[in-house]
Amino acid sequence: MAPFSKFNFKNLMQLKEKIAELNLDIELTEDLRPLARRAKIGGRELPNSLAVHPMEGCDGSEDGSPSELTFRRYRRFARGGAGLLWFEATAVVPEGRANPRQLYINRSNVHTFKELLETARREAGDSMGAGHRPLCILQLTHSGRYSKPYGKPQPVIAYHDPHLDARAGVSPDQEAITDAELEQLQDKYVEAALLAQEAGFDGVDIKSCHRYLLSELLAAHTRAGRYGGDFNNRTRFLLETIEKVRARTGNDFILAVRLNAYDAHPYPYGWGVDPEDYTRADLSEPIRLVRLLKEKGVTLVSISAGNPYYTNPEVTRPFDTPPKGAGLPAEHPLESVARLFKITREIQEAEPGLAVVGSGYSWLRQFFGHAAAANIARGAATLAGAGRLAFAYPDFARDLLTNGQLDERRVCIACSRCTQIMRDGGRTGCVVRDGEVYMTIYKELSSAS
Repeated sequence: MAPFSKFNFKNLMQLKEKIAELNLDIELTEDLRPLARRAKIGGRELPNSLAVHPMEGCDGSEDGSPSELTFRRYRRFARGGAGLLWFEATAVVPEGRANPRQLYINRSNVHTFKELLETARREAGDSMGAGHRPLCILQLTHSGRYSKPYGKPQPVIAYHDPHLDARAGVSPDQEAITDAELEQLQDKYVEAALLAQEAGFDGVDIKSCHRYLLSELLAAHTRAGRYGGDFNNRTRFLLETIEKVRARTGNDFILAVRLNAYDAHPYPYGWGVDPEDYTRADLSEPIRLVRLLKEKGVTLVSISAGNPYYTNPEVTRPFDTPPKGAGLPAEHPLESVARLFKITREIQEAEPGLAVVGSGYSWLRQFFGHAAAANIARGAATLAGAGRLAFAYPDFARDLLTNGQLDERRVCIACSRCTQIMRDGGRTGCVVRDGEVYMTIYKELSSAS
């Protein structure tokens, strides 16, 4: 591993030289035409190959409805021109909310989700032209051990994890969610998916990343019963849920999964890790799962890794400045980027007919498009997604497609402040580029802590 260093590249050549010096498999191209490819997913044709990742704003209403700040965010995302809008984590049960303002879709508020979606589509058409219709996916979630529906930890665990329990407020005598409760929870995913379909979404994502409940189940080696132990049991909940949602929503409704392919977490509590060295990925089980997901009708997978709440948040989000309480990593951020690219590439190459969204691009700032186009051109991903970059620069896709470049004065600077606001319990967005809204929130939370 190379020493940690902040972003300091003034041009593409300097970045290429550093990549070569570190001997990393990161390709960059000046031909950005692959970004304009009309990707195909589940019988739908997207206007381009750029995506907005599900970026949670923690700004919903008490009843789980999107607020005006939520509407503002998705108006900005939609006007930005991405071909895929992946709407943020939305709880399927109130007790599974990660914070009191997390979105929660239910019968009483489905009309507000419909209004949010219609607003986004209208803004997209007004900005990009009447023929521009982004694919819209709603992410469904249960926050598991990170549930805080009323602002204080109320963790729901699949099993005890000595590396995470204390951090999440899990007591030594807490009982794990039962098999019967998990089976009932599957029905809640079905109900939420039907509501999303009623609201007009093109599909739903059964979220399985970042050590929330479904992600934790994938690594349930130490759990007894139908949902723990061997591979078949550990993947059972996700696969059964997919089957039940598909049976009720029909074949035209897109099923997606945002999947942790590598937890970077000690075995036997980690998924996609080498049992002898958890700092190394072992993608044999994740690839096996992806193939089963495709067989069950999943046509879209977004690849992520790591746990932003653990001691190595750089695995998920390479940064220049860490969140409070996290130290500087023992690797260069380009190594973190390369790992995410490699994991995504191996998944995509294993299933070339599946639409795979890649992550890890935001740290590259104005050179996002050069890496994204190279990965799409080489078959290392179907689409390239932006998370923190979309917070900072919602017009990133439009600028790449129309101007052929990003404005370096508008890109994400990987300062972790958007992450810090979320951890401190506030509404989140880009403190630097959208300071009119979020700088005040950040300062208030910082002074309170």
